[in-house]
Amino acid sequence: MADEQLFLRSKVIVEPLVDRFVAQPHTVAPVPASMNLAFLHLRLLESYLQNPQVHVAASHNPELRGGYFINIPEDRADEVRDLVAAIKRDRADMLRFAEAIAEGQELLRTNATGFDLTPLYPQLPEELSGLVELAYDTDNQAQMRFMEPLLYKSKVYAEDRQSVQLSFETGIERPFILSTPRLPSPDVLDIDVPFRHEGLAELFRTRIRPTSLGHLRDALGLDDLQAKQLSTMLSPEPSLAPDRHIEGGGRIRYFGHACLVLQTPQGSIVTDPFISADSTAGDRYTLDDLPDFIDLVLITHGHQDHIVFETLMQLRGRVGTIVVPRSSRGNLPDPSLALMLGNQGFSVVEVDDFDEIEFPGGKVTATPFLGEHCDLDIRAKSTYWVELAGKKVFVGADSSGIAPALYRHIRNHLGTADYAFLGMECDGASLIWLYQSLITRPMTRKMSSSRKLSGSNAEQAAAIMTELGATEAYVYAMGEEDWLGHVMATTYTEDTYQIKQIEEFLTWCADRNIKAGHLFKQQEWRW
Repeated sequence: MADEQLFLRSKVIVEPLVDRFVAQPHTVAPVPASMNLAFLHLRLLESYLQNPQVHVAASHNPELRGGYFINIPEDRADEVRDLVAAIKRDRADMLRFAEAIAEGQELLRTNATGFDLTPLYPQLPEELSGLVELAYDTDNQAQMRFMEPLLYKSKVYAEDRQSVQLSFETGIERPFILSTPRLPSPDVLDIDVPFRHEGLAELFRTRIRPTSLGHLRDALGLDDLQAKQLSTMLSPEPSLAPDRHIEGGGRIRYFGHACLVLQTPQGSIVTDPFISADSTAGDRYTLDDLPDFIDLVLITHGHQDHIVFETLMQLRGRVGTIVVPRSSRGNLPDPSLALMLGNQGFSVVEVDDFDEIEFPGGKVTATPFLGEHCDLDIRAKSTYWVELAGKKVFVGADSSGIAPALYRHIRNHLGTADYAFLGMECDGASLIWLYQSLITRPMTRKMSSSRKLSGSNAEQAAAIMTELGATEAYVYAMGEEDWLGHVMATTYTEDTYQIKQIEEFLTWCADRNIKAGHLFKQQEWRW
């Protein structure tokens, strides 16, 4: 079998890990990763060790779905204890850096009163020296600006944190990624290589182009046992869908959540790729349905359900460029998506509002994105306007209609959309749910709850459509697909507020003869 030409089996999944937690932007980019490790994950692990039964029971309580509880059986508590010890020993630089950030923030709160900031530099913790700039905004509010490119070259960014686990899709929901680390298991293959390792690109290219087990073993540096495990994940036959390409016109396919695949015979685009590997389910498009080469991957923003490392990693070697919105350069909650993905081995281009990128058979224009980030100063977010095969498509993601005039400006600049794809998670989680590790000053629950990760409600979505003048409107599923639970952890019923708002919006569209729908699992448009 060592020389036989083989393909990666369709149902193989990968979970990229950092210190055993599933990789997502807040665990990869150096500044939030340090704070997430120190102020969330380490404390969570220590809480679990104090009372494992409480964590396990809470993890299985449907009413607490998406809560910060560790779903690991009590009889594996010693492994969690070993993980805590390893983090404290091996990540001391990161933990100290996080503490230094908190100390620096307090220094500014106490001493930055509108006067010269120069005397504060010597008072900063040593760990921040040369890595931050102190600056006021025009209201005399001081902040630290991080020299993020330098941090990727420092001890704060440690590639030996990174590894991957390969296993088979079982259809059983995996534990919530923000809270439960992935421990070793006999039924998974652990490979201790950084995400940018070329061997991983070689492995995932075998979904479309075969290679030998011997080649993969050498490329990944596997031992005998690992090679044996990998052999079970390979097949002599590909599982690629015969209709993954088109010969004429244009096509859009909905792959679930916020993921669209837009194609012409000349080129293809994927938005926010979050794609199932379960090709036997029969009710969805999967990795098997992707075109062999993807010209552009469009990332709308940096939340864990839009930058999905387990899907992105499997596209290494078959993507031309990943397009990301430009960040604010060094702002604490707004890490550079370009730096983050570039350091994982991807070719990345940053765009600002109304920047244009051409691809074979079409053009993409970045457009503004409003709201959804709990009123934090996060600028790495973009919607997109895609022109292909004579159609114009507005990819709205979770952008809100809080200022409808914005979409009038988009229409004036780019014309009328044929299709608009919108997000309507209009009662999202509170600020603390996602950003708690970055908040270094106590915040009241009432304040946090007033600032949410929310897209448009019915009125705001209707305002977007009124201003865009689009002829068709489609609402993304809000984590409703069953293969997204380990990331989304959402639960809806027909009486849930968000669902009622979508129904109200669809009624509004029907009353105006606008073709509309609430997307779920898969759908296709052809012209």
